[in-house]
Amino acid sequence: MSTTKTSTTRPSHEAIRVAPLHQPKSRKPISVAVSGSVTAAAASSRQLEYNGGPLLRNAEVVVIYWGAQFKDGELQSLTDKLDVFFDSILTSPMMDQLHEYSTKKYSIGPGKRVASVMITAGAPKGHISDSAIQKQLRRWISGNTIVPKPNENTIYFLYLEHGVSVSMGGSRSCSSFCGYHDAIDNSIFYAVMPYPSCSGCRGDLDPFEALCATSSHELCEAITDPIPGTGWYNEEFGEVGDICAWQFKSVRGYVVQKEWSNKLRRCV
Repeated sequence: MSTTKTSTTRPSHEAIRVAPLHQPKSRKPISVAVSGSVTAAAASSRQLEYNGGPLLRNAEVVVIYWGAQFKDGELQSLTDKLDVFFDSILTSPMMDQLHEYSTKKYSIGPGKRVASVMITAGAPKGHISDSAIQKQLRRWISGNTIVPKPNENTIYFLYLEHGVSVSMGGSRSCSSFCGYHDAIDNSIFYAVMPYPSCSGCRGDLDPFEALCATSSHELCEAITDPIPGTGWYNEEFGEVGDICAWQFKSVRGYVVQKEWSNKLRRCV
């Protein structure tokens, strides 16, 4: 893994923290159909287990738009829409749904967007690595910038310009994944959202819908498994969103991904 090494034991494979590419209709999806027409054994194999790590009780989202396209370019209209999306989703029934993954120490409930920051300086052109993103996040957080410092519930959502790809270990956006979340030193939780410029990250959705879908996927996973593999996790199928990849529903008018429910034993 290309992320900062920590003292917490973590699975070594990268797939646990990413939103995967669209599965062609000709392929049989690995996720459970929402109809519930699945055997009890198959449902049991997808159950998530809690591994003792931290959870985000009330997620505090800091949205970072990195690049001039968000300020006065082709992506300018997205910023207000994404801000409203987070304001709505973080207080929606989607957060209520995640309450079943609460523990004695961590009770999951509604969250809030605490800040949205637009940064043009140093914006990547063409490509950036996850290690470079981690270094930049550290600089923003430690410096006297407009990026708020984290607490135990903070999750940074970093949106990148159209035409910028991201590499993470041996994987690359629009080739292996559409977005991902991770943790720096077990304390700085973040998600990276490349612009969905390929069909594998859009499917049948428009770019804004695709961003909402991928953002909801990573938000729910960051809440229930902020240090990938140490929270709620399934060794075969991954995190709460991975089991239901590319299954969608509407919440408050937004396209979001369905998430696995241990209680109902299906994607809801």
